[in-house]
Amino acid sequence: MLVESSKGIVGIHNVSKCYGKEHVLKKIDLDIMKGEIFGLLGPSGAGKTTLVKQLVGLDLPSAGDIFIFKEEIPSLKLIERIGYMAQSDALYTELTAKENLEFFAALYGLKGSKKKERMKEVMDIVQLTDHLKKLVSNYSGGMKRRLSLAIALLHDPELLILDEPTVGIDPVLRKSIWSAFYTLKEKGTTIIVTTHVMDEAEKCDRLGMIRTGELIAVGTPEQLKQVTKSSSIEEAFLVYGGA
Repeated sequence: MLVESSKGIVGIHNVSKCYGKEHVLKKIDLDIMKGEIFGLLGPSGAGKTTLVKQLVGLDLPSAGDIFIFKEEIPSLKLIERIGYMAQSDALYTELTAKENLEFFAALYGLKGSKKKERMKEVMDIVQLTDHLKKLVSNYSGGMKRRLSLAIALLHDPELLILDEPTVGIDPVLRKSIWSAFYTLKEKGTTIIVTTHVMDEAEKCDRLGMIRTGELIAVGTPEQLKQVTKSSSIEEAFLVYGGA
């Protein structure tokens, strides 16, 4: 058995991923600390989604090791401690939002008053309470993203892994959702969020910049701007990326 040496609750050690001859991730080394909002920033195709899939055990690295809560991934023991929101919505469109929530609540063992309480809380966060009994097939794309986020939050996980959670969501609601992220962080929840939106990157405690499968920089938004003498994260990214 390998000895986990990470200082954080997530330890990614020398992780690479290949599909045939294509190297999608190249020797990623990263520690993510408890209670921080960590952003993975990079353009489409940079490797962000591939990396988060490794974190939740949906895909396995070609090389390297990943530990979460001191457990080597993949691990069934961690399912109840992690909330995951994929880039594509994993919803049952022939069911109502309420039925979707009840299905996932059952998977996580939520019952009775606790289940009702959590369903109300998460639907309030994403502002879908008035659409609880509507068929998901009648939801807009943005509403489906919001419901997917509610489901990821349902079992009150210690670690939230969100793959571009606010795509297709209007700016006002996006602000509200980020406010909810800060509230979760204050409770000690760790949040990993992938994004290619620069103003969202500024909201993170720390950022990992990814380009063509390589982690090109890690630090707070301020540190990354200071080191590159940049006025914005977008400018800093271009400097680190050699553009």
